[in-house]
Amino acid sequence: MKVVHTDQAPGAIGPYSQGIVVNNMFYSSGQIPLTAEGTFLEGDVQEQTHQVFKNLKAVLKEAGASLETVVKATVFIKDMNDFPAINEVYGEYFSEHKPARSCVEVARLPKDALVEIEVIALVKA
Repeated sequence: MKVVHTDQAPGAIGPYSQGIVVNNMFYSSGQIPLTAEGTFLEGDVQEQTHQVFKNLKAVLKEAGASLETVVKATVFIKDMNDFPAINEVYGEYFSEHKPARSCVEVARLPKDALVEIEVIALVKA
């Protein structure tokens, strides 16, 4: 088992890792719209979703994976009415490659974020 950490994504705000690699699979922690420096990105749900993907790309790269090797994504959103806007941004990152996905509305996210995404990906050999 390998702990994944990069300074190109925000550090954990609790007792967890940015991600873990087990065998050839990467499991990310949920990413919210924090900058790599740890500043919360105030903005609309689309701006926040772009920041989440920036963070995911950084931890995936550090793990030896990429968006193209993601097999499953879980999207947590504060308001299901934001689903079309989040889905539009999501489609910019997963246009050709479309991993399995779940999307759930939750009562509250860390730092009162509007969106959080976690992924499972295959690590490139």
